[in-house]
Amino acid sequence: MKHLAKEHFVYSMDKDNPPALTVSSGEQIKVDTYDCFENQIRTEDYEMESMDWEKINPATGPIYVEDAEPGDVLKVHIDDITLGDQGVMLTGPGLGVLGHRMEDFEVKILPLKDGKVVFDEKLSLPLNPMIGVIGVAPEGEGVNCGTPDAHGGNMDTKRIAEGATLYFPVFQKGALLSLGDLHAAMGDGEVSVSGVEIPAEVTLTVETLKTKSLSYPMLEDKEGAAAIVSKETLDDAVDTAVEMMIDHLHPHLDMSLSELTMLASAAGQVEVSQVVDPLKTARFSMPRYVLEAYDVQLF
Repeated sequence: MKHLAKEHFVYSMDKDNPPALTVSSGEQIKVDTYDCFENQIRTEDYEMESMDWEKINPATGPIYVEDAEPGDVLKVHIDDITLGDQGVMLTGPGLGVLGHRMEDFEVKILPLKDGKVVFDEKLSLPLNPMIGVIGVAPEGEGVNCGTPDAHGGNMDTKRIAEGATLYFPVFQKGALLSLGDLHAAMGDGEVSVSGVEIPAEVTLTVETLKTKSLSYPMLEDKEGAAAIVSKETLDDAVDTAVEMMIDHLHPHLDMSLSELTMLASAAGQVEVSQVVDPLKTARFSMPRYVLEAYDVQLF
C-alpha cells in the first residue's frame, strides 16, 4: 500500500498543483493529515494573535490517478479513519453563525478517551470520525481548500465517514485528489465554524469509472445515497441536490417523473451539511431501502 505523508499538502485544489503521489485505478492508499489549523493549536491558552491564518485547511495531496480523464467519475471508498489523541475547537468574532455576538476568541482542547470526545467533566460525545475537506481539481481556476463547490472541497458533510463511498466528477487529467480537515465529531451545520478538529490517518481506495458523468459529488453509505451540492444559498443548494438525485435515479426506475418526485417527497430527506463556508452545502438523501426495493445500482 502506498503512503502519503501530511507534509505533502496544498491550500487550494488546482490543476496546476504537481502530484504528490501517483496511483493506479483500484489502488489503496494511506494518507496522513494535519488538522484544519495545521496543528498550530496545542493548548487552550494558545495566543490567537500568533495564529498564521494563511495555514488553514491544508489538504494532503494531490493524488494523481493514472487513467482518470475529464468526464469520468472518481470513486473513492473510505476504508479506515484513525484519529489522533486530541482535538481542538475554536470560535470568535466573525466566525460561524454567532460570530457577530462574540467579543473574544475561545479555544477548547478536547481529548479522546474510551472511544469518546471529552467535552467537559459532565459530557463525553460519541465519536463520528469524518472528512471535512476532500475533492479533486476543479474545472477552471483553483479553489481554496476552505471552499466547497462542484469539485468537492470543504463540504463538511458528516456522512463522509469510514465505510462511505464518494463519487466525484473528474475535471482534470489524473483527477488530483486531496483531503484533510478531519473531525472526531461534528453536527450538521458546523455552526461555530469548527468541528472537533483533529489530525488523522485515512486509508482509501480510488477507482476510475468510465460509465457515467456527474455535475456534483455523490455519496453512498449504509444509510443510502446522497447528492451533495454547494451554492451561495442553501435554497439553491437544496434545489440542485434534489433535482440531481431525481435525474440520477430516473433512468433506473419504471415510473414517471411525477411519480418519482412524489417518492422523493415521501421518502427522501433534505439535509444540511454546513452553513459557515463561503458556499453553503446541502444534501438530498434517498434511503437504502428505496434503492434496494427497486434494485438500483448508482454506478
